[in-house]
Amino acid sequence: METSKTAMPEIVPADEWQQARDALLVAEKEATRALDALAARRRRLPMVRFAGEYAFAAPGGATRSLPDLFDGRRELIVYQFMDAGPGHYCPGCTWFTDNIPPGGLAGLAGRGVSWATVSDMPLEQIEPYVAEKGWTMPFLSSRGTTFSADCGAGGGFMLSVFLRDGDDVYRTYATTQRGVDRMVFTHNLMDITPFGRMQAWEDSPPGWPR
Repeated sequence: METSKTAMPEIVPADEWQQARDALLVAEKEATRALDALAARRRRLPMVRFAGEYAFAAPGGATRSLPDLFDGRRELIVYQFMDAGPGHYCPGCTWFTDNIPPGGLAGLAGRGVSWATVSDMPLEQIEPYVAEKGWTMPFLSSRGTTFSADCGAGGGFMLSVFLRDGDDVYRTYATTQRGVDRMVFTHNLMDITPFGRMQAWEDSPPGWPR
């Protein structure tokens, strides 16, 4: 058997490994408590009314408004996929979208949270790429609207969270750059929504749904 030439972790006796693991667990628990505290602060962020009239191009020739993207639910997460120009697709956005678990989005829907991926790319550029990649999440074009500019995406990618109260839509949270990966892949996605996981142990404001 060929021996690996790459560097590998140190080999130690089982009791020494357990001591090192126990020490790391203390730090992991501290990080978990810190993340819980940040999520509690996130649930207490104020919100801003998002009143733009956007007509997102959807497959089949339909157009959808921002309230339509909620699909009857109260909370909405929008990932803005970068428009890299004709015939080009952002590799980072592609990697990110490849790694969104379809079951995770179904779980969000079951808790009252919808998901939509939106891009300034024209729909005729988006649709063949979505088909090639086998993506199943809602994917729409904001081409010709001010949605990206109003979000402050600056031509890049961004994750935004919205809350609907009747016909009124509010933006509650947004992050970009490495914050997008951090929020999606190191958190329960419910932690970035205004109502959180709606579990009894959470530190949420009075009157929040449980």
